[in-house]
Amino acid sequence: MPLTVQQRRDSVGLTDGLLLIDGDWRPGRAGASWEHRHPATGEVIGRFAIADATDVDDAVRAARRGFDEGGWPRSRAGERIRVLRRCADALREHADELRALQALDNGVPLSFAPVYATSVEVAADAFDHHAGWVDKVGGQTLPPYQGGDHLAMTFREPVGVVAAVLPWNAPFLLFAQKVAPALAAGCTVVVKPSEHATFTVLRIVQLLRDAGVPDGALHVVTGPGEPTGDALISHPLVDKVSFTGSRAVGRRIIEASAGTMKRVSLELGGKSPALVFPDAPDVGLAGMTAMGMVTLGLSGQACVAHTRALVHRDVYDQFLEAAKLMAGMITYGDPFDPAVLSSPLITERQLDRVLGHIEGGVEAGARLVTGGNRLDGDLGAGNFVAPTIFADVDNTMPIAQEEIFGPVLAVVPFTDEDEAVRLANDSDYGLGAGIYTADARRAFRVAQRLRAGTVGINGFQLEPHLPFGGFKQSGLGREGGQAAFEAYTELKTVMMPLTEELM
Repeated sequence: MPLTVQQRRDSVGLTDGLLLIDGDWRPGRAGASWEHRHPATGEVIGRFAIADATDVDDAVRAARRGFDEGGWPRSRAGERIRVLRRCADALREHADELRALQALDNGVPLSFAPVYATSVEVAADAFDHHAGWVDKVGGQTLPPYQGGDHLAMTFREPVGVVAAVLPWNAPFLLFAQKVAPALAAGCTVVVKPSEHATFTVLRIVQLLRDAGVPDGALHVVTGPGEPTGDALISHPLVDKVSFTGSRAVGRRIIEASAGTMKRVSLELGGKSPALVFPDAPDVGLAGMTAMGMVTLGLSGQACVAHTRALVHRDVYDQFLEAAKLMAGMITYGDPFDPAVLSSPLITERQLDRVLGHIEGGVEAGARLVTGGNRLDGDLGAGNFVAPTIFADVDNTMPIAQEEIFGPVLAVVPFTDEDEAVRLANDSDYGLGAGIYTADARRAFRVAQRLRAGTVGINGFQLEPHLPFGGFKQSGLGREGGQAAFEAYTELKTVMMPLTEELM
């Protein structure tokens, strides 16, 4: 029997999505709407408004008024802390509801929802963490360098109106990574969720409003990149754009920012390597972990997934055997079924793209160990691709260089440490990496040599108090921790004379 999620949608009580502009939920001025199709079934499960350039202008101007005239940027630290902590509490209280909305939005199964890095809990923790920065932001007082008697001081002030442009794959974490520090710093925010994960974000925003975030501080425009996203990133009254997504869009944001010198934070994906040395504590576990990162939950549709495995020749076959075992354990289907472990690809276009990469890998001469096919039968209407492993991959092949964003692991052999580091760094990306070794000295030595923003040793975890971002073409700036908070501020210098004249 073909898979369906219609009953799940009805039980959740999904309603059409609207724009939030200056405290008012409303449709777009042109009345256009987007039909959201579930990636596991192809069924239309909901509609939401498409914001055109006029709607975006309304939202940005409302955020501008909220920043220039409203109370949030001028609120006392204690008030802002209390609101942000109520936001965290609201997310935790409504976690089950939000997980169900995500399953309807992007097909991520409920079985994967408790995994910390993509959970509601990590989003709540991000609000808690950034609430803690509100009363700690500060500058310096510095002694005079020359001239008369004066006081030199620096202050951190909110950057202004922030455009937060979200991807679809981890709406809890990525919403919180952008919105929590922006609100904590005193900015006003216009959020544009992905058209493939809109309903989850709309509900989060309502929860935040119920928790006390005022009307002028938070606004939402929904719709695809064209027209909604383009209008937002190019709007002259936006002071900063925070974006997670593709390199192509990241480049467009940089170009759009040039006219008004907008500040930008960009996380643009990766082709992260896992380096498995022969003294790894458990080579089999390393193989299962690497394959799990590109199959469990998001089907490899995660920017930091370790989609390249660089494996020492002495343990190469052992690693492949374990990775293949993991691939055989992955189950697909109804995301509400607790036995289902992974999601479909988000769109049919992405399905075709992944299958094209697989075909290219075979043509390039890589050895297909398992998978490589679209799933059929009862799952035939969904965008499902079987877990896929390529062995004997040359690091110059497209499957080793390009971000596939699917359940595809490219396994590259190496002979020694220097070769492993060279292969790992031979990439346009530099987002994450994993090192598997029992030698602490090697672990630190290799970690220092890798050109990557986050390196895990015998494991990998994202946490809200740690900076996350990439080297090279993986982006600009960091999300998480003090670095993220400061990225939503401007640094101002003030010099005050202590005598009648300042020389």
